[in-house]
Amino acid sequence: MSDLIKIGPAKFLVPKVGNMRVDGLIIAKEELIDVIKEDKALDQVKNVATMKGIVGYSIAMPDIHWGYGFPIGGVAAFDAENGVISPGGVGYDINCGVRIALLPIKFSDLKEKWGTALIKRIFELVPSGVGYGHRGEKHLSDSDFEKLTTQGAKWSIDQGYGIDSDLDHIESMGQIKGADISTISQHAKDRARKQLGTLGSGNHFIELGKIDDIFLPEIAKKWGLEKDYSYVIIHSGSRGFGHQVCQDVLNLFVKKDYAKDLPDR
Repeated sequence: MSDLIKIGPAKFLVPKVGNMRVDGLIIAKEELIDVIKEDKALDQVKNVATMKGIVGYSIAMPDIHWGYGFPIGGVAAFDAENGVISPGGVGYDINCGVRIALLPIKFSDLKEKWGTALIKRIFELVPSGVGYGHRGEKHLSDSDFEKLTTQGAKWSIDQGYGIDSDLDHIESMGQIKGADISTISQHAKDRARKQLGTLGSGNHFIELGKIDDIFLPEIAKKWGLEKDYSYVIIHSGSRGFGHQVCQDVLNLFVKKDYAKDLPDR
């Protein structure tokens, strides 16, 4: 850890050197540092620190590993007036994240009532794997695709995939105002149509599980968490749609020579 300085519990400083505008900050336990240093993710933390308008630190979370320009698990904020927008910072899998849904049934009852049939049904209904989409099914109409991309979660709820109160539990009500479908390439649209409702590959997953322990009872009660009850966790993103949108923007940036001073593209 010669280039890292421990500044607190699970906090390590990457000192500013060369063209770095700010220090790097690694948020991780000491036993993770050797693993983190095995690839070049720390170099990417330093590279991000050279970007115009960065404020605070170039931060890396405990899951840091090699990414596209930014390390996966990298966090950075840029000045709104003098900073930059980084497609690599957003990532190819735009809006990738994890959601948890509670099931109002005890896990033992869930297993007894449905057993492996539920898992089998999930595999049947949710395609997964590299490049996989829905095959042999009618793809979204142009009208529905436009509504999906501009209305976000509201469109899904209107189609019966959720309930109205879900919107209250999603950032920005599941929609970013001002979305303009005309800025999306036809290739990105074509990749998106067959992959709605699919899982993807890599570390994406669907998990059925049981709440074994409650560590913060007051918070758990507010969230409706009860011991021995069931939950579903889903980790996925925007699949080929997000990948193509990111690639299209990166191509535009390179064409305009926006990346000329970057140490890593």
